[in-house]
Amino acid sequence: MSEILDIAVIGGGPAGMTAALYAARARARVVVFESAMPGGQIVKTELVENYPAFPDGVEGAVLGEAMQRQAERFGAEFRSFSPVESLRREGEGFVLVADEDEITAKAVILATGAVPRKLGVPGEDEFTGRGVSWCATCDGALFRGKVVAVVGGGDAAAQEAEFLTKFASYVYLVHRRDELRATECLQEVCVANPLIEYRLSRTVSEIVGQDGKVHGLRIPSTKGEPEEYLEVSGVFIFVGVDPMSELVKDLTELTPAGFVKVDHEGRTSVPGLWAAGDVTDGALKQVVTSVGQGAAAAFDALHYLDLKAMEARAAESA
Repeated sequence: MSEILDIAVIGGGPAGMTAALYAARARARVVVFESAMPGGQIVKTELVENYPAFPDGVEGAVLGEAMQRQAERFGAEFRSFSPVESLRREGEGFVLVADEDEITAKAVILATGAVPRKLGVPGEDEFTGRGVSWCATCDGALFRGKVVAVVGGGDAAAQEAEFLTKFASYVYLVHRRDELRATECLQEVCVANPLIEYRLSRTVSEIVGQDGKVHGLRIPSTKGEPEEYLEVSGVFIFVGVDPMSELVKDLTELTPAGFVKVDHEGRTSVPGLWAAGDVTDGALKQVVTSVGQGAAAAFDALHYLDLKAMEARAAESA
């Protein structure tokens, strides 16, 4: 007989863990399915400085672990390294396939997040893990005393450029526009750091390597100036994210970019299915907004289950 859950949470980042906390605290049977270890992208972040209640900042891994322990304290179950292979609607509920088992859920909260976007240029795939990275926290120490480049102009790019100066001898910050999109405080930090040099109005046309290692970066101008060649040993890419919405592409409505369309409660176009966090079409992709979305989705899902239970009792007594 198929296992039956009240709420299945797919994804163990901040949104998913918060949803699990709220659902479990309300005595719902909730399981979090996570393809890796719980925590999501924050476990790769050295220091989270803008999450409330941590005036000195908090390590991403520490924050993620605390969120998991809090949810588990109220009875949420985490199944790590258990990716959901498929999700289908069946009756008024859903059937998930994970670890080759079929699991029934009365409601589902999708919190699968997003993955870093690639540049799509020659050399990117060839030198991934050999000089090309999307995680400065993970790989920064490998470039101690070397020159590296960060590609991107948002908050993530600025933060990671500053972080890399702890290891690299010099950091080029390459951005296609003539100014960064990062918040002012982050830009001020980068400008004040003598180890960071901007290369604005530049795109990347090729990541050049030899003998299995990155050696340089070709950066043509967007303003008709001569192409430059930067001699670097590493390239860190932060040019946005792509949503992990493959599971529900045939179930619910998505934006043209693949993000799940939701209302302010996290409801999708399918009754019983919610989405929260970076996989949704919300504009601000931050830990604090993800946890808020996770809480809202769980609260609304619990209300939905209560109404369904009342309807079922009324039908039985009729």
